[in-house]
Amino acid sequence: MSDNDVALKPKTKVKPKLDKPKLYKVILVNDDYTPREFVIVILKAVFRMSEETGYRVMMTAHKLGSCVVVVCAKDIAETKAKEGIDLAKEMGFPLMFTTEPEE
Repeated sequence: MSDNDVALKPKTKVKPKLDKPKLYKVILVNDDYTPREFVIVILKAVFRMSEETGYRVMMTAHKLGSCVVVVCAKDIAETKAKEGIDLAKEMGFPLMFTTEPEE
């Protein structure tokens, strides 16, 4: 190598590290006014549950006061919770879903 030659080193490519989006829980809150059958209908329609799974989630909320329905991305969780609440309001029931971050 002469004095005019420059030794080139290959640049290392740095990939940005992407964090996974935080997950949120959609929680079904039990109440004394919404019929059990209607809760199952909402779980089937909004959360795409089977009859049996919807029944188990509804009964868990009934016995314990609340039950996690699904864990997903924040925007999806908020949309599903709002959709369930809105459908219940249309029918005159106070059914409630909440969202909170998963730990």
